[in-house]
Amino acid sequence: METATLSSKGQIVIPKPIRDAHRWKAGTRLVVEDSAEGILIRPAHSFPGTELLQGLGCAGYKGTVIPFDKMNSKVDQAIRKEWRGRKRS
Repeated sequence: METATLSSKGQIVIPKPIRDAHRWKAGTRLVVEDSAEGILIRPAHSFPGTELLQGLGCAGYKGTVIPFDKMNSKVDQAIRKEWRGRKRS
């Protein structure tokens, strides 16, 4: 277990073995969350979380819109065709 000391400015230095284990370099953005057990420190995501539909606009598809149910049935057919005749382990 490593320890750290809180400075008068409210800063702590994360011990080097922990920084090295997580590959955290100077300037790494971290999220600090309060929890029932104490605090949790983890790396901040570079990009905010998005849903699939939010990202589809950058895909550049200009063709006819295919409904999800039709697309899913075609994917299911392709998977079944690929796996047909294979033995399960």
